[in-house]
Amino acid sequence: MTDLDPGLVVGVAITAFLVAVTGMAVYTSFGPPSKELADPFDDHED
Repeated sequence: MTDLDPGLVVGVAITAFLVAVTGMAVYTSFGPPSKELADPFDDHED
């Protein structure tokens, strides 16, 4: 087995984390959980 460069490991870990957070945000915004989100503009009609 070859030794991996620590910078590469950190870079891949950060990239994987950012992709996971982005995917979760898109799922929450547009997926089934979006039905439970409140619209703040509808709550404060003036």
